[in-house]
Amino acid sequence: MDHNTLLLFAAIGALLLLASAIGWLLKRRSGDRPNPVIDNLNARINAWWVMVLVIGCAFLFGNIGVILLFYCVSFYALREFMTLTPTRRSDYPALVAAFYFALPMQYLLIAVDWYGLFSIFIPVYLFLLLPILASLGGDTTRFLERASKVQWGLMIAVYCISAVPALLTLDIPGYEGRNLLLIAWLIMVVQLSDVLQYVCGKLFGKHKIAPRLSPSKTVEGFLGGVALASLVGAMLCWITPFSFWQAALMALTVNLLGFAGGLVMSAIKRDRGVKDWGHMIEGHGGMLDRLDSVCFAAPIFFHFVRYWWVPPLA
Repeated sequence: MDHNTLLLFAAIGALLLLASAIGWLLKRRSGDRPNPVIDNLNARINAWWVMVLVIGCAFLFGNIGVILLFYCVSFYALREFMTLTPTRRSDYPALVAAFYFALPMQYLLIAVDWYGLFSIFIPVYLFLLLPILASLGGDTTRFLERASKVQWGLMIAVYCISAVPALLTLDIPGYEGRNLLLIAWLIMVVQLSDVLQYVCGKLFGKHKIAPRLSPSKTVEGFLGGVALASLVGAMLCWITPFSFWQAALMALTVNLLGFAGGLVMSAIKRDRGVKDWGHMIEGHGGMLDRLDSVCFAAPIFFHFVRYWWVPPLA
């Protein structure tokens, strides 16, 4: 990791230390009385320590470390998605292809920098292959619904998440060797937006924005969280190839997409009758609960950067 990356992680560590100290003081003031809000806050802070350490270790190993990290993230996210969606015996060939062919192949294509194929491999070839495999079993019971669930899970958990390490393949003039910082910027801005929406909602929230999908989200939390996170994204323009105003617009874009992604994934959870995708991360739920906003923001961010900042081949 270069000097800027180390400086960024040092700043994140300082913020987490401050958050941990605040959480400890709040818990101390509450005494022995249980306080769900403070307990949840401390659980989230502890989980963030673990996540930052895992990402930092992956960054130490460079591009391969980051690709392997997100491969594992996609695997667990896909498993969470498929666990909540009912399947039948005839779906097994499609599920095997999703987990043990599509998933590793997508990340292999990113590792070898084959943009022409990894950009269409899942949304074109696997989109057609999976229902073909499912149809071989001859089971027509709710076939369209079952086939769509596998396709949707693969798109969300693998294609969309893989757009994060795909940022490593971008050859941006004057930004060579610093693409890890672009990944850090995207994850930090989108996740910070989630945190600030939660905080602003607790402090000022009065009007529910989507009570049937996510009762905790408010108009005040949405506006405050997106605005503050976009400002932070603009102030972090020094770790990106963007100017201040470009970074602000990009941050606003990914934060709006992240919020939309959270609503969509909440709708799926409500349809399945669950509150969280899983219990993998204390205070955060499952892998998809932490990455629902990144899933929608990452592919758009990747293509925006590639279109506007990567010069076309001669």
